[in-house]
Formats: sequence, C-alpha cells, structure tokens
Amino acid sequence: MDEDLMMQEADNKLINDAFQRLLDSYLASRHRKKVDIITKAFNFARQAHKGVRRLSGEPYIMHPIAVAQIACEEVGLGSTSICASLLHDVVEDTDYTTEDISNIFGPKIAQIVDGLTKISGGIFGEQASAQAENFKKLLLTMSDDIRVILIKICDRLHNMRTLESQPANKQYKIAGETLYIYAPLANRLGLYKVKSELENLSFRYEHPDEYNSIKEKLASTEASRHELFDQFTAPIEEELKRMGIQYEIKERVKTPYSIWSKMQNKHVTFDEIYDILAVRIIFKPNKREEEVNECFNIYVAISKIYKSHPDRLRDWLNHPKANGYQALHVTLMSKQGRWIEVQIRSDRMDEIAEQGFAAHWKYKEGENNEYTEDESELNEWLRTIKEILDDPQPDAMDFLDAIKLNLFASEIFVFTPKGEIKTMPTGCTALDFAFSIHTFLGSHCIGAKVNHRLVPLSHKLQSGDQVEILTSKSQHVQPSWINFVSTAKAKGKIQAILRRNSRELQKQGEELFAEFLKKHGFEDTLNAADQLAEFHEARSREDFFQAVGDKTILLGEKDVDELNGKNNNGAGKKGWRKLVPFLGRGKQKKDGDNGQQELFVVPEKFNRKKPIFINDDNIVQYKFKHCCHPIPGDDVLGFIDGKQQVEIHKRSCPVAAKLKASFGNRILDAKWDMHKKLFFDATVRLQGIDRVGILLDLSQIISHQMSVNIHKLTIASEEGVFDGTIELRVHDREDVKAIIDQLKTIDGLQDVTQIV
Repeated sequence: MDEDLMMQEADNKLINDAFQRLLDSYLASRHRKKVDIITKAFNFARQAHKGVRRLSGEPYIMHPIAVAQIACEEVGLGSTSICASLLHDVVEDTDYTTEDISNIFGPKIAQIVDGLTKISGGIFGEQASAQAENFKKLLLTMSDDIRVILIKICDRLHNMRTLESQPANKQYKIAGETLYIYAPLANRLGLYKVKSELENLSFRYEHPDEYNSIKEKLASTEASRHELFDQFTAPIEEELKRMGIQYEIKERVKTPYSIWSKMQNKHVTFDEIYDILAVRIIFKPNKREEEVNECFNIYVAISKIYKSHPDRLRDWLNHPKANGYQALHVTLMSKQGRWIEVQIRSDRMDEIAEQGFAAHWKYKEGENNEYTEDESELNEWLRTIKEILDDPQPDAMDFLDAIKLNLFASEIFVFTPKGEIKTMPTGCTALDFAFSIHTFLGSHCIGAKVNHRLVPLSHKLQSGDQVEILTSKSQHVQPSWINFVSTAKAKGKIQAILRRNSRELQKQGEELFAEFLKKHGFEDTLNAADQLAEFHEARSREDFFQAVGDKTILLGEKDVDELNGKNNNGAGKKGWRKLVPFLGRGKQKKDGDNGQQELFVVPEKFNRKKPIFINDDNIVQYKFKHCCHPIPGDDVLGFIDGKQQVEIHKRSCPVAAKLKASFGNRILDAKWDMHKKLFFDATVRLQGIDRVGILLDLSQIISHQMSVNIHKLTIASEEGVFDGTIELRVHDREDVKAIIDQLKTIDGLQDVTQIV
C-alpha cells in the first residue's frame, strides 16, 4: 500500500510540475492571461484520463500537457489552443462527447477538439489507405480553424519525441508518415524549428547508425566550427557596433537530417559539405517601416569586409516565401577560403521564421475570431487544397502526391501580361500557370508566349518570366497533359476533366452497345459486355464501353459470331482462354519441383511487432523490388502487399516513403542475418583525371587486392577527364564501403560514389 501511495505522490508531483511549467510559459507570452479556463481544462482532462498510462509508463495526462506546452512555447498559440490541446484526446478516449466540451468550455474550443478527434484515430484501422483518408479529414478541418492543424502538428511532435517506447515496425510507420506529410506541412505553415525537429527525429529512428555517425562528426568538428565562427564574425560585429545597430549574431548549424539529405542527393561525404555552418544576424530596427532598407544597409556594410558570391544573393524581403519567411541571404568568402552563408533579418522576421504564421496571427481571443490579413497566402493555399478535395481522387496515394506537391515552399515569381505577380512552385510549366489562373484557360490552352517568345505547353517557367497564355476553343484536355504538369491544382483539374470525358464516352458506348445487341436479337446483359470486352482484350467493361464510345472499337459481324460462340472451331475464343491460368499454374508447380522455394505468405495471426530476419536460406522467399535495390547492410523494412507476400525496401526508398504514409499498418521491421555466402549487384561511379595505367590500378585493387568480381566496366574519357561505372558482385554494403575507401587512394581518382 505504501508503495502505491509513493507512486501516486510521484505521479502527482510530475503532473503538477509539468502543468506549472505550462502556466509559466503562458504567463511569459504576450497573450491575454486567461489562467482560469486553462486550469479548468487541465483539471477536467486530468480527471478524464485518471488511471490511464502511456506505453512509456507515465500517466496519460502528461501527453496532453506536453502538446499544450509545445503549442504555447514553440508555436506561440494562446489560451483557446492550450485548452484544446489539453482536451484533444478526451472525446476519443473517454465517455465525454463534443457536446459536453461545448457546454463546459464553449463552442470554439469544442470545435477545435472535434476537428482533432476526427483526424486522430491513433492506429488508423485496417483499411489500406486509412492514413490518406485521415489526411483528407485533417485538411477539411483546416478550413474551419487553422489551429486544428497546428495542434495536430504539436501532437505529432510529442509522439515523435516519445517514439522510443513503440515497436520498430510502428516507429517506421510513424516516422515515414511524419517525413511524408507532417514535416512538409510544418514547413508550409512556416514552423521551421518544428519541421527540422520532425525530420531529425524521423531520420534518427529510420537510420540510427547514420544518424549517430553524423552526430559524432558534428561533435568532433564543433571546436573548429566555433573558431571559424568567431574569426568570421569579429570584424562584422565591429562594423555593426560602429553603425549603432542593436543586433544579435547566432551560429546556425545544419541538422543531421539536412546533412544526410545533401550527402544522398549530391553524392558527397560529410567532409565535402561546406555549408554546415551559417551565420544569422538578427537586428532591432530603429523604425519598423525601415527594416527592409536596414537589411540592405547591413549587407552593403559586410560585403565591404568580405567578397560576396554574385549568384547566391537571395532576396526574401521584397518577395517573402508563401509561408511568410522574410530574410536576406548572402554568401561571403571567409579569410579561411570557405564560403559562409549570412542570413540578415529583423527581430520580427526572426520570430516569423521560428514560429510561422502563429507569430503574426495574434488571434483576437474575444468574441470575433477572424483571421488577420497576414494569412492571405495561407488562405490561397487552403483554397487550392479544398478544390482538390471537392473532386476526390479515386486513389488515395495519388491524393497524397497531389497534396505534397503543394506543401513545399520553393517558389518562383511569374508575371502576367498586365504585370501582376503570381507565386508558382519551382519546376512548373506554362500549362500549370494557365490552370492557376482559370480552369477554362488551362483546358483550352494551346501554348504560351514567355517573354514574348512562343513556347509549348510543357515549357518550364523561370523566376521573372512574363507569361501570356494562348487559347483556342477547339482545344481540349489531352491525357498526355498529366505528364508535364507539376502543381496539384492542374493535375486535379486535368484528371477531373478526363474522368468526366471518359464517363460521357462510356455512356455513349453503353448506348451504342445496347443498340447493337437489340439490332442482332441479343439480350442486353452484363455477361455479353464482359464477353466482348475479353474478346477485344479490354482491361475492363468500362474500358470496353469507352472504346466503343470513342469509336476505337467498331462493333460488327465478328462480335455477332463471338456472342454466338462461332470463333475458334466452334469452341469460342472465351472457352480457349479459360485454359491459360491453369497452364500458368502448372508451370509454377514444375519450378517448385526443381527446388525453388515459394514466396513467404504472411499468416493471419502473424505478430507484426516482431522483426523478420532475412538470412541466406530464406532470402528467396521475399520480394526485392527494383525501385531501390536493397542489399545486406542497408537499413530496410518489410511491406505486406495485396497477396500477403513481403516486399523488402530500403527505408529511404521513395516508394517505401509512400507505403509508410498510406499503408502504415502493413509495415514490418526487417533485419539482416547474412553470412557472406551470397552475391549481390552494386554499381560504383568513378570520376577523375585520366592518366596512363589508371585502369590497371583500378583492377589491381578490385580484383587482386580485394578479390571482388568485376561484372561490367564502362569508362569514357574526354579532354583528360574520365567518367564511368563499375558493376561489382559483392556480399553486402560493408564490401561496397571497403572498395570505395580503397579506390579513393588511387592517384587521379577525384570522386567515387555508389549509385543506388
């Protein structure tokens, strides 16, 4: 009994301390001090979750307090959001209803809690695309109150911070979903710090070895980075003091995730990344309206101290990013011969960069909760998303991709013929621009004039282009257009028009087919349609009707014969076709007799929390996909496909990223248990300065020194520089690393990387 009492006292102290910290953070903020309603929400939630514990063992109420703490301290939200955060799991996990919340705390808090309840669902049931469906609900609720999405991001951040207590397969699912949906969403809402932490935590759980390796390297280079920072900023500080500016200079270090991403994308090592360090100058302007001019004054002053890079000036002052980010980025050459990026921004810009839109909403906590004008960009984005939702995609995976296209905030600025500026995503085409203005303009677009020069629909736009769209009434949406648009809006509209057109053609086809049957005395049945669909090798009955509608299939005597069963010596083509599947099955059996193992099929009561071990004997029972070519030593996961068989993917594979976000409940933890018996293909790319004997050195190291079999060698040399690839047969990732390390010792070899 004493032990229970001690545990209860310890729990109470833990809970009370956490709540006191929340109140202290709230009282230190600029919001109105509505402590009473926050305390009331805390006591209500504490009572509702009494006796319940999380997987980590701590009292459940600690989670809502932590979410409220993040909402208050890190996102800068006020009392309404704090109360909703404290209550966000009450309706879902207890007997209380939204009506109860509304009666006790008012309709506004109840509306936000209701929005959070709709998109929650922890483990998203068993449906295949449940996450995508939940994401749809999530976006739908955003239009009611943007605080729903902000609190959901806070909730996800706390779940990521406490992910350690979850089994590995769940960790990959949650981390994958976070990278695929929540980190880009946080970025789009301007929550830069939150986005970075979400990415880092996902990286830590998906690639623990690589995460730890980068952390160690950052720690070992910390002293030299500090020294470089001090030497570089000393003359800048003198100049800022001379100018009489109130300033603060901060050291910004790239996160392990962004370092790893750059290593992957640019095929470079940690030592070859030069922008790990950046310098941030944050100043207090004398007059708020002069802050943009002051940024440029600081730039002019420091570019007299250090030479600036002409191509790396980024002006986010006059054209802020869609997520509200404002700053001036310049890259300067330090005395140590290193390019260093300097970010110049005012204290207001810094607050927006750290906390996003929440920093300048400053919700009116009174009777009218209207949004402020600062949100016009965000509302524009929400409108685009609502348009996609109004015409739902048939495939949830497509839906996620379409939304993701709109989440990233890398933009270009394009001018209309009248000189109005439109913000568009990088990589967009003239057709994207046409659809962004109006659906009619997009669907009748025949080309464009970019800077008064005629270009095709697929022409990619650059920042600063002036674009005039050319249309024709005879032009109609083509299926090929889907291949060269990149914005969610254009893709959604094209797919909707194509689907509408195909429905009309199907209807015409059905009518023509019914007339044909009536004319030849057949009954109008679905069996007749299926028989002729198979006869014409159409993929489905709908495809057959569409082909009849657009006249690519012309119904005639051969179809009458088919329905009468006169083809193929009276047996009918359909009768012959039935044999094909059985022939296939027989062949499979024969292979099995020759000792081939069948693919592993996941049984009904399979424990998905335990890892599967891939060894030399059972490796043939799993499907190794071509999207990422995993080999032993790679961080991998398993995915249970529609046939209940297991696909193996690298955890960093883009296909796996989609699977984790849309089919999280089918993800398995997979581990290697190989003993260097089997060989796998690996391709290494080589670049360097050509010289006599370099090929001999290569083969000497690979074949003789390391006893590795060269499968294929392709090298081309031009003007003294060579570029090529070697396909090798290796046991695992360790072999590849050892080979690359050895090859780097060859004189003249500049770059050695593995191609995925």
